[in-house]
Amino acid sequence: MALFIARRLLLLVPILLGVSIVIFLMLRLIPGDPARLEAGPDATLQGVEATRHELGLDRSWPEQYVIFIQRLAHGDLGRSSRTHEPVAREIGSRFPATVELTLAAIAIALFLGVSAGVLAATQPNSPVDYTSMVAALLGISAPSFWLGLMLISLFSVSLGWFPSGGADEPLSLVMPAVTLGLGSTAFIARVTRASTLEILNHDYIRTARAKGMAERRVVYLHALRNALIPIVTVAGLQFGFLLGGAVVVETVFAWPGVGRLLVDAIAVRDYPVVQGVMLLLATEFVLVNLLVDVLYALIDPRIRYSARA
Repeated sequence: MALFIARRLLLLVPILLGVSIVIFLMLRLIPGDPARLEAGPDATLQGVEATRHELGLDRSWPEQYVIFIQRLAHGDLGRSSRTHEPVAREIGSRFPATVELTLAAIAIALFLGVSAGVLAATQPNSPVDYTSMVAALLGISAPSFWLGLMLISLFSVSLGWFPSGGADEPLSLVMPAVTLGLGSTAFIARVTRASTLEILNHDYIRTARAKGMAERRVVYLHALRNALIPIVTVAGLQFGFLLGGAVVVETVFAWPGVGRLLVDAIAVRDYPVVQGVMLLLATEFVLVNLLVDVLYALIDPRIRYSARA
């Protein structure tokens, strides 16, 4: 297991290198001049050129990329061209808020998704089953920005139950977490239903029922435990997607996380901040997938990894 984890961590280097190249080129191809935005609308041509030199944008693209990689190798993500603060510091101050939002969203998704999926699987082709799956389909189809605005309109503007944005009080987390988690709830519910329904048709489940075991123990102790592998897979992938998908939700609810920082940085062509946030999201996604692989072995003792896995 240790060799497997070490090998996967080593693969993180070429993955991040490829991601950095893609991000670097995409940012340079986006229309707009960061030097002009930084210098301001009233700046002279000489002022814009001075700003471009200060930001290092007067160098060739290969030179800029080499400088970026050299700094990255030393743990330096550069300085924001907008605030002139270290990028690592700006991301570090925003990252806990994004983690808090994502953990709350995945907790909601797992609770609602697994519950709805098990309920539908234990009553196949019933009104409960059809209602759960239709609700899951609606959850997948609803755009997060639309859902967020609807929740603000209902629960903040009309009823006044929750704040419309910010992170000033504990209740501020509720609507962003629900908005972010409902889409993942739908995916987890559908996978839970399919996986649990398959397990419930196995012979050992029939044997447990024939021995007089309570239905609740059959479902949750035997069926759900053996159905966890695909559920964990989807939950892990959804957690990675939620970290990236928080960009939209954080913007709608003015949540002070890295997603909102990324949107603000893109608006002003703040290359160092955009590159730093995107590399962070890519690293998170790879690490989450590694954690999911490790959880497989903890859930199912039959699964073992070797260095060649």
